[in-house]
Amino acid sequence: MSCLWASVPSDKQRRNKYLMNKLRNENIAVTGIGSILPGVNDRSEFWKCISEGTPQVGKLTRFDGAVGGLNVYASAEIRDFDDERFLGDLPAKHREKYSREILIALSAMSQALADAGFKRKELPGARVSIIQSTSRGSLEWWNGALSGADVNAFLDRGALFRGLPSSAAPLAAIYLGAQGLVTTLTSACVGGNHAIGIAMDQLRLGHADVVLAGGHEFPILPGIANCYRTFGVDAGLLSQEQEDLPRSVKPYHRDRDGFVLGEGAVTLCLERESDARARGANILGLLFAHVPFNEAAHGTSMDLTGTVTAQVLERAIAAANHSIADVDFITGHGTATRTNDFAECQAVSALYSNTGSTPPLISNKAIFGHTFGVAGIINVAATVLSLHEQMIPCTANLTDVSPECDIDHVCEGTRASASDFALSLSFAFGSQTSVISVGKV
Repeated sequence: MSCLWASVPSDKQRRNKYLMNKLRNENIAVTGIGSILPGVNDRSEFWKCISEGTPQVGKLTRFDGAVGGLNVYASAEIRDFDDERFLGDLPAKHREKYSREILIALSAMSQALADAGFKRKELPGARVSIIQSTSRGSLEWWNGALSGADVNAFLDRGALFRGLPSSAAPLAAIYLGAQGLVTTLTSACVGGNHAIGIAMDQLRLGHADVVLAGGHEFPILPGIANCYRTFGVDAGLLSQEQEDLPRSVKPYHRDRDGFVLGEGAVTLCLERESDARARGANILGLLFAHVPFNEAAHGTSMDLTGTVTAQVLERAIAAANHSIADVDFITGHGTATRTNDFAECQAVSALYSNTGSTPPLISNKAIFGHTFGVAGIINVAATVLSLHEQMIPCTANLTDVSPECDIDHVCEGTRASASDFALSLSFAFGSQTSVISVGKV
């Protein structure tokens, strides 16, 4: 499928140098999106939720969040998942060994490949890689196994797969025929961006022709809620909304009080732009640069002046050969926590301090909750589709912007926009920041 050898110099040494330079400067095309999220089973349903700003947050049903001082009442849960809809030809002897987590992640990866126009196992396996992200891996299975809720957890051979955080990627590789680099990262909430960044490197170094970059996360567990509630009693990490559950998450809002736990899996199918064009693929968007950064400052806080993060944003813009005036909007991390939202807005303000106005800053956490290792993938997918559809989605539930977040926000509903270039942000505990620059075809 590669067209790298077309129209190149004939001299071997010059040809190799030409090819390496060409590869390293290639834009990366997003040609497929697979998404299994609350209320979402494919790309069109994903975009419908994003574009209409429809929260998929509802009543927490996995455990009683009201007890033990947790005061947690809402979550974004996948309630009706049928893996046979996506993996109908998966052998029964395999399916019975896989956990719900693995089946959902495998479904998103398979769907991304199909959305890009590929059939299972039709590609040269050595040229296909899978890079996935998860911050907590198979914790849902371990929770049942160690608590005694699943008394047979360790009594069958499937336990070997269900208990490994990295199982989803290699099992998907077997199903899809991927024989390149297959690995799983765990970088907290920037893990999704890191997966995309490594995928871009694989393509630009010529190590792969197709990479499935994605993430999967299933954190709706009492232990996770307790962890964040204990840490965030004063920080306001988890929303305590009880009455209007779909409005639990309110990024950049005056009365924001944290996020809710969300789950699911999203994967992007990535190729070099030249290869995608050569095969007539439907290119949804282009990825220009990934800029990771660690402040090396504080384990749980962020740069609150905005100046450090602004420099990272500026590097991501420059790496894409653009200027700050080219940025049409920014998809933020937007967790609806006091520190994160304030720090993001400070960074955007610092970056545009000499211009008098800022591009819109938006968040989708109100729709799918906080999905940690998947959050960066969701952000990039939403940014790609926003540019593709020429619309800037609103930040759901944002009706009263906090004075400390007073920059341009999309509150009034989706804005039609002739947008060409945008940034997608992720932040994580451990002083981590990650920015991906995205463009329209």
